[in-house]
Amino acid sequence: MRKTTILFIFVDVLAIICFILFYGPYAEFRNVLVNTAMVTKSHQYIAYTFYSERTVKSILDLNSFIPVSENINLDDIIIDTGEKDTYDNEYDEAILKRENGNNDYKYLKVKVGKYNAHLVAIYNPEDVRLISSKTFNTGSGQETVLKMCDRYGGLVCINGGGFQDPDGWGSDIPLGYVIKDGEIAFSESNTKQNIIGLTYDNKLLLTYSTGEEAIEMGMRDGLQFGPFLIVNGETIKYSSSAGGYDRAARVAIAQRKDGVILFLVTEGTHGSGPTMKEVIDTLVLYGAYNAANLDGGTSSQMVIEGKLVNNPKNVFGKPVTNGRRVVTGFGLVPNAE
Repeated sequence: MRKTTILFIFVDVLAIICFILFYGPYAEFRNVLVNTAMVTKSHQYIAYTFYSERTVKSILDLNSFIPVSENINLDDIIIDTGEKDTYDNEYDEAILKRENGNNDYKYLKVKVGKYNAHLVAIYNPEDVRLISSKTFNTGSGQETVLKMCDRYGGLVCINGGGFQDPDGWGSDIPLGYVIKDGEIAFSESNTKQNIIGLTYDNKLLLTYSTGEEAIEMGMRDGLQFGPFLIVNGETIKYSSSAGGYDRAARVAIAQRKDGVILFLVTEGTHGSGPTMKEVIDTLVLYGAYNAANLDGGTSSQMVIEGKLVNNPKNVFGKPVTNGRRVVTGFGLVPNAE
């Protein structure tokens, strides 16, 4: 009888704790739970189990943003990536001052908010290329960034766009446009979308357009994703202090006015990691003039010289050995044909 009473008391206490967490004053807990569930797609039912559609929508709205309205002006980018004698500030020096005579790239360990992150400055934007899996929509096209980077002969590579994920296990079907060597390698439709890529003039082009229009603007390599974080030095604004898209592992690509390309990958998981605002603030410190968000969360990967330098984790916080299989990315590929 005594054991039964203790069990009932334990269950009651547990129920009270859960009630307080889910419905009490802990807004951050609700924010993390709902956003994590909604990001995973296959587990969205968890959010609706505890909260109404109206509550879920209001939580998601906290992380909405106001995009930059002006079109990108690539004339502002004057490529001059050589090492300088003087620097504007410590962040400028960190980017431009060469390390051990390496004129290809420089790797920096940085903080984004309170989270560890990996930043690479690439000095030759003409060597930044789209990398992709061997095939699309075949059932066997996904590869880790490690494998893709090795196959392309890349020095530094990151993951890029999204892919269809109907059951939570991913697929080799890209979400939206993939542009390689000035041609559309894959598309779902001919509608205008956010497309991120490098032009034949080696400038980071961020455009809301069709794939054909992006190619007409001079894009040689690109993919569909977003949002655009910085355009012509102007950052996106958020509708609340939540910082955009809640917290997660992040991946971004950027370009400075001098042409240096920045790859940024942060540590974290779904619901634990820097906000988009913290990513933007960090990129601005290091001189980003144009920047875009790439696929984050479990897909977040940075490979340098054949080594995965970040620690990808799945939605449950478990390490993903060698990284998740993805379908596209960007890489520093010297002497690419």
